[in-house]
Parts: sequence; structure tokens; C-alpha cells
Amino acid sequence: MSNKINCLDLQRQHQFIKAEVFELFEKVYSDTAFSGGKFVDDFENEFATFCNTRFSIGVNNGTSALHLTLMALGIKSGDEVIVPANTFIATAWAVSYVGATPVFVDCTSDTWEIDPEVVEAKITNKTKAIIGVHLYGQPFDIDAISAIAKKHNLFLVEDAAQAHGAEYKGKRVGSFGEMACFSFYPGKNLGACGEAGGISTNSEVYNKHLRSLRNHGSTVRYHHDEIGYNMRMGGLEAASLSVKIKYISQWNQRRQAIAKRYHEEITNDKICMQKQPEWTKSIYHLFVVTTDDRASLMKYLNDHDINPGLHYPIPCHLQKAYSYLGYQKGSLPNAEYLAEHCLSLPMFAEMNDEEVNHVIETLNKY
Repeated sequence: MSNKINCLDLQRQHQFIKAEVFELFEKVYSDTAFSGGKFVDDFENEFATFCNTRFSIGVNNGTSALHLTLMALGIKSGDEVIVPANTFIATAWAVSYVGATPVFVDCTSDTWEIDPEVVEAKITNKTKAIIGVHLYGQPFDIDAISAIAKKHNLFLVEDAAQAHGAEYKGKRVGSFGEMACFSFYPGKNLGACGEAGGISTNSEVYNKHLRSLRNHGSTVRYHHDEIGYNMRMGGLEAASLSVKIKYISQWNQRRQAIAKRYHEEITNDKICMQKQPEWTKSIYHLFVVTTDDRASLMKYLNDHDINPGLHYPIPCHLQKAYSYLGYQKGSLPNAEYLAEHCLSLPMFAEMNDEEVNHVIETLNKY
């Protein structure tokens, strides 16, 4: 290859949509609608339609989306929330931010999603919610986790930060739990030009509460009914998302086509891929594989002009920040194995067929 193939290349996408984005930026600039306002309202309506939910609430990032969701559910100090150990740390931060304790659980050995069989054993009289993560763009087993939540009268929250447009049993994620939380970080399938996040829900009560919480606890200017936060979405970020949401379905389809080739054409038994149950339709935010000797594979790929990614090499329960919880190595073996052996292959909608061919051929020769 003449140029190295990166795990993600944002420049190609942004060159393609630059004129449209800048045209809308001009309108934001003319209206000086930089914090909240019309362009945020427009994107919220577009994203609610996309998620097939009644409401969508724009915030400043995905971490805030999780934080405010737990606040709106009334989760507080002394409560416990079940969280998969193999996720980005923000899922756990949200629990800590409201004073509750994250209770980490293992993933399955094949789908790498939260394991319903281990969740129930971790439920106590302090448990108030389960956060399921649609990891790498693939939905977790929503029916199984939802049944456990209903049985024990717990809230279910979808962490859909990587799953814009993913489907579970033919229905888009974002409307299965009380609320679903999205990140629009620039590298996501639907990413802002800047930092942004969102929450989808069908509940008018949660919708009103979240809008107050993100805006200093206020629904009427200078009247503050509760302690709130400054977590509004910006107008420029919303405008960029309004452009991108027009293309997200075709971009996801291209990712799915690349992933299909990876699944069918990478035949090296040293490479293990995430299992795809027939009831999920992943949007492949990441294409993660595992291998026995990650360092060797990383060097080999780099030597062949492929720059893989490395996502979550330390599971949440073994992070120093959570050492006070007392988890030890060996506590959650599947999550730990994934963390130590995972690698992310190049995956973005603008990859051309020559690049996909090169990744496949190179891996098959490893």
C-alpha cells in the first residue's frame, strides 16, 4: 500500500460533507445560536425520529448523557448499579458521579456483551438499575436483561454510545430501556464537529426533567427548581450532526458490507471475531478481534501498512480509580481475556475495496 490504512480516518468523511457543514455553520453564526437554540432543537427532532422515540435531548457529551440519566432516575448515594466491566470507563463514571456504586459483571465469551447469566447473582436490595452497553455497535441481549430488570423492579438504561442505528430483533436501539444514552464524539458513526451527546426516551416526565437538569435546573429563566448542570449541546455541534444524520444509514451500510467481507474472507484461525447473534444488526462502530499474541499481530500489521486500534486494554473493574471496590485479577475472566487480547481492525465507511482487500490478505498470511 502507498499509504498506511488507519483504524479510523475522519478526514475523508469531513471532506465529503465540508460544503454542507460550512453552509449550515454560516446560519448558526448569523443567528448567533451557539448554545442550545434552533439548531439543537432541529437535531433533537431529527434524532428522535431516527431512534423511533418521542423525545431526544441534546447534551454536551455522552458522559453527561449517562450522568443526567441516572440523576433523572433518582439514583443516589447508597444505591448500586450493574455495569459490564468491558466498556469505556464513562459508563462507570456516571454511576460514581451520582454517589452510587458500580457493580461490575462479566461479558459472554463469544458476543462480548453483558452476560445475562451472571447479572442476577449480583443483584442486592441496593440495586436500582442495570446499564447494558451495545458494545462495538452490536446490541446486547435486550430481552434477557430486560426480563431480569422487570423481575427485580430495576431500571434498564441502554448505553448506546457506539450504536447509532443498530437493530435488535428488527427495531433500532434507543427505545428499549427507560432511557438510552448516545455519544456524538467525533469518532463515532454519528459524530459531531466537537463534543456532544444525547438521550432518547419515550417518557415525557424524563424528557422534562433532563431538559431542566442540563440547563442549571431551570425551565424558566433565573428560576432554579433543583441543583442542575451546564450541559447544553452547542449550536455548531448540532448543525454538523444535522448534516451527518442524512448520511448515517448509508455509512452504516458500508460498514456492514466491509464487516461482512471480514467475517467471510478472513480465514486465519489465529483470529477470533465477535459472535453476531441472528437477532442483532450491528453497525460496526469498531471491528474487534482477539488473538493469542496481540503484540506480535500489532507489529505485523504495522509492518504491512495497517495501523490497528486498541480499545479498552484495561477492564473497568481493574482500573486504579476503582481499586477501592476490591476486585482482583481473575474476578471477571471473560472481560479480562478480551482486554488482554483484543485489537481493532480498520473500519470506516470511506475505506475503499483495495484497502479492505489488503487488510484481509495481510491477516490471512499472518
